Amino acid sequence: MRRRVLLAGGASLLASPGLVSAQGAAWPARGPIRLVAQFPPGGLVDTIARLMAPIIAQSLGATVVVENRAGAAGIIGTDHVAKAPADGYTLLMSHAIVHVFAAATRRSMPFDPVEDFTHMVHLVDAAMVLLVRAQSPFRTLEQYLEAARTRPVRYGSSGIGSAPHLLGELLKAEARTPQLDHVPYAGSAPAMQDLLANVIESFIDPITTNVAQLRDGSLRALAVSSPQRLPAFPDVPSFAELGFPRLTAAQWLGLSGPKGLPAPVVERLTALVPPMLARPELMQRFEDVQTLPRNPPPVGEAFVRLIREQLAQWRAVARAANIEVT
Repeated sequence: MRRRVLLAGGASLLASPGLVSAQGAAWPARGPIRLVAQFPPGGLVDTIARLMAPIIAQSLGATVVVENRAGAAGIIGTDHVAKAPADGYTLLMSHAIVHVFAAATRRSMPFDPVEDFTHMVHLVDAAMVLLVRAQSPFRTLEQYLEAARTRPVRYGSSGIGSAPHLLGELLKAEARTPQLDHVPYAGSAPAMQDLLANVIESFIDPITTNVAQLRDGSLRALAVSSPQRLPAFPDVPSFAELGFPRLTAAQWLGLSGPKGLPAPVVERLTALVPPMLARPELMQRFEDVQTLPRNPPPVGEAFVRLIREQLAQWRAVARAANIEVT
């Protein structure tokens, strides 16, 4: 499914006339800028893209098109951008699901997750969380792990090779819980149904889709994968503070483009992101879904270095757990 929303830009907030593309035409001077969201409408990537698009449009004095190109767990839309002209008119809401976790577990990819892109700036982090039902006997991570050392304890995830699956396997290895058993599902919704029905004891998922249930008390979080506790959930410890520093991971979103974007385009886009992320209306929406920007955001080589480091880490986890997606 593809849905396009045209967002007309107003007066430029960052007046930098005369930017020149690789083809010699002023940028952005022709046609819309397409911001590709590689997941369906209504999800986190689409939501963040549609929050940012009008601000980018206004800042550039351009028209921005949010284009959903979903399929193959984000690979189809990402591959489309990898093969697009490097002229600044096709951009990507890059995502760790594709550039890190899929690349770490799939036998082959149609692109190199680092070399085939111009990764400009990290946008936000979405931490993962270990969830149990409110009625669960497990009130702490230690109780949960102690049980998994003596009997089977099941954790659900959104699928084999997903970020939650890899996080669960790393927890299993680090905590020495051989009976912590993975139950893959075709997405988060059926896993949540089975968790609430007590078919599985636990579920690992991005916190973004579970904020409401945590706040109303229908779910309990035992630990979160952010480096520190999240301000909105101060009673939920991080894995790191509980003795598992390697379980610090996030399904980040970034702004990227095809390999070889002209330097003036990269500079203009990179410069507008930090003040955009600090805008109160965006910060409030980020808080609502607990998808938070880093301060300062990794830019350019720092962002590329983050992707390389995470890719190496999770490839090692996938190999150790014998996880491979064909």
